[in-house]
Amino acid sequence: MTITLRIILVILSVISFILCVKKIKESKLKVINSVTWMIGSFLFVFMSIFSSAVEYISSKLGFMAPVNFVFLVIIAFLLVQNFIDNIRISTLSEKIKDLNHYIALEDYKKNNTSNDN
Repeated sequence: MTITLRIILVILSVISFILCVKKIKESKLKVINSVTWMIGSFLFVFMSIFSSAVEYISSKLGFMAPVNFVFLVIIAFLLVQNFIDNIRISTLSEKIKDLNHYIALEDYKKNNTSNDN
């Protein structure tokens, strides 16, 4: 792995980690939601520090260059993050649907009691 790629990985990982911490402090991001980003940051710093391990793993898996393995890890990380976000979106959609049903029932009850009087 080239030194340029290693430097870019470290810089982007540190920026990602700092952004997560900043957003947590501003209460714009929950800690549980930032765990995957922080794990990713540590993973990329680890990969850039121990580039010989990345080269060894990529050669054993049959990659032509270690950078291809790094790209695969980044893509896999983003797919996991996307999957987690989709789970959260589905859960929130169900909660919104339930809340809409509850509001509709409350409005119905309110209108029926006022019509009965």
